[in-house]
Amino acid sequence: MSNKQITAWDRVTCARQLERPKSLDYIENIFTDFIELHGDRCFGDDKSIIGGIAMLENVPVTVIGEQKGRSARENIERNFGMPNPEGYRKALRLMEQAEKFHRPVITFIDTPGAYPGMGAEERGQGEAIAKSIMKMSSLKVPIICVVIGEGSSGGALAIGVGDKVVMLENSVYSILSPEGFASILYKDSSKAKDAAENMKMTAEDLKKLKVIDEIIKEPEGGAQNNFEDVVDNLKKYLVKEVKELSKKSTEKLLENRYQKFRKIY
Repeated sequence: MSNKQITAWDRVTCARQLERPKSLDYIENIFTDFIELHGDRCFGDDKSIIGGIAMLENVPVTVIGEQKGRSARENIERNFGMPNPEGYRKALRLMEQAEKFHRPVITFIDTPGAYPGMGAEERGQGEAIAKSIMKMSSLKVPIICVVIGEGSSGGALAIGVGDKVVMLENSVYSILSPEGFASILYKDSSKAKDAAENMKMTAEDLKKLKVIDEIIKEPEGGAQNNFEDVVDNLKKYLVKEVKELSKKSTEKLLENRYQKFRKIY
């Protein structure tokens, strides 16, 4: 975006743009030979989380991403990017597979939150999120997490525990949506703009607070306005960090990850 004053709410609306690139767009343009894998081997396949194996230049990796849609039909199919428990269990299965075959894990975060429906709760939504967080904290391979749009609540954190956590410039990352925050704190969801400012949810705020490690720049108006440059910058970052993280011993990798999140929380 330009140097004019950009508010936190501007970032929120940009992160929610329908035309904003989704996880599959990044996967298809950064990686090669992507093979999508399906199902949690327990209940079913959740299309709001995609994942599989791919090549990052000459390195085999596991990629996992929360996927929104662009049309009404696709959003319904993808549940508006709100995963059910089987989505997180699929992600967990793929992370355990990555650990077994010594593949780095790269996640793309873009969700308004985990799905709060009755069926999701009956199938153990909270347990699925907690187990994913717990496993990521001890996974014996490098993990890089990229917030590409909305990163809200446990729905985002479930695949957000990484050795490196980065955000696109116009993405947001927070404990819940500004509307939800305003409803709880101010008893008035119409105060979402004020809530966004107070939540410190932008990439710039979170970099200052050391919650994230890097900001990937975007063109004015959002990543869709020069997607090639955004992809190029993000790919360079991923290649560099995967190479650096892969040099570390398992013990050092886990210790650094533990200390990183102890400092944040």
